[in-house]
Amino acid sequence: MPSAVAAKIDEIAAKALSESGAPSVSIAVVQSGKIAFEKAYGKARLDPPVDARPEIRYCIGSVSKQFLAGSVLLLVQDGKLSLDDKVSRYLPDLTRAGEVTIRQLLTHTSGYQDYYPQDYVAPFMLKTVTAGQIIDRWARKPLDFDPGTRWQYSNTNFVIAGRILEIVTGGPFFDFLSKRILKPLGMTSAINLADQAMGPQDAAGYTRFALGPPRPAAPEGRGWLFAAGELAMTAHDLALWDISLIEHKLLTPASIETMTTPARLRNGTPTDYALGIGVTDAGGHPKLQHGGAVSGFVSLNTIWPDQGAAVVVFANEDGSSATGAIAREIAPLLLTEAEDPDAARALEQARRIFDGLLEGKIDRELLTSNAEAFFTRQVLEDASASLKAQGPLVSLKQTSVELRGGMTYRHFEVKFKEKTLHLSTLTVPGGKLEQYLIQ
Repeated sequence: MPSAVAAKIDEIAAKALSESGAPSVSIAVVQSGKIAFEKAYGKARLDPPVDARPEIRYCIGSVSKQFLAGSVLLLVQDGKLSLDDKVSRYLPDLTRAGEVTIRQLLTHTSGYQDYYPQDYVAPFMLKTVTAGQIIDRWARKPLDFDPGTRWQYSNTNFVIAGRILEIVTGGPFFDFLSKRILKPLGMTSAINLADQAMGPQDAAGYTRFALGPPRPAAPEGRGWLFAAGELAMTAHDLALWDISLIEHKLLTPASIETMTTPARLRNGTPTDYALGIGVTDAGGHPKLQHGGAVSGFVSLNTIWPDQGAAVVVFANEDGSSATGAIAREIAPLLLTEAEDPDAARALEQARRIFDGLLEGKIDRELLTSNAEAFFTRQVLEDASASLKAQGPLVSLKQTSVELRGGMTYRHFEVKFKEKTLHLSTLTVPGGKLEQYLIQ
């Protein structure tokens, strides 16, 4: 990774820590299918203070769900089960088990009620529990909706799916996960929080009450995170998993396609959630993303598979905005180069035209006939007067790029001290501008 990009990530992390107040963050970046950057910032522990380091583990919360989904797909590849198997084949006594499929469990379309909707640890969750006890208490209730008719996030789905995996394999879920995923990928730091508590060598989790100081967060009792959020690991090791998805190392192309195809409801309405992972569009490229939140920790894992890129961010304070802020700021550093090789030239051109507009001028050699017609004397006078009134330009940067109407459609942020404007350009093949519009 170029030193300038690494330095920019340092700035992004420092800003996120300052604005969020999180004690620390740990970051790993995948570029061109390889880990290109990993670094930790702040304090992994506050008392006594321990500097965050890349080799320190954090709880990853619901990012764990994609590991269960991947494990189930390995069993599908083995011919041991089908995603369309009914829950009743394995757990016949659950509510409407003959109507709910494993696929609906993994896509949150089953209707089973979430056992952990709170953003804090309720008193009853401080006690040890088994997966069976969670299932008995929450999966025997009436469904919140008919299977397949709605989407509702529910940790209960993954506890049920985890138990089905154990029934099929005849052993603990983490044993299967270790044998088929963690060890083959070299993910040596991963632990199961139901069997091994976080120790002094790991990051400590913190919480805040309103705007108060960070306080130690009480972890969930053992068993409450089973198959839905039970893993802790380093950012490095989660990045290894991301690379495996990008390169189809363990799952076949067909399994990857199944895992990353968003579910549709019974009436055909699409969701933005596939098997244990969210799927959205990012400028014409698929983005796989899932966050995690358990007591004292948040995580965010984002993958752009066709770009060979991923960003992993952990923070040791529950509810922290740091993970999202960092991932959003790093993304353009990775994707602009891959998607837009002309980004540097386009930015220089955009700035040159902007400087001319300040003086009421524009180089018409850069414009198509349509754009030339747009830039009348009135347009130039209004642009000059209104832009000068904003004071000195603070920054001008590209924020996204896509194709539109056979042209390259770029968006820029034009930032002044008091106001931020939007600039959009359309570039025709050959390099001339069909549009240069500041709004």
